[in-house]
Amino acid sequence: MATEVVHEADGARYVLRVNGEAVGVADYRDRGDALVFHHTEIDRSRRGHGLGAILVRGALDDVRTRGRTIVPTCWFVAEFVERNPDYADLLAA
Repeated sequence: MATEVVHEADGARYVLRVNGEAVGVADYRDRGDALVFHHTEIDRSRRGHGLGAILVRGALDDVRTRGRTIVPTCWFVAEFVERNPDYADLLAA
């Protein structure tokens, strides 16, 4: 299974592709000082296989390389950061 997380800045989202097929999305709003992640979704038929974590990890890794911070209003992103404290430095003050 080949996975790829793609940043679609024009759509203000990150897309997870599995074998080239879009199967998940993490939407955000850019509020200037931080990206507010407000919605994350994996296709219903693909849930339960860790794809949400792959999507969020890829998105947050990209946010880090861009020198940005996040506000996780989406419960899944907030829980991911809580369970993976190595991403806590991305939380906006």
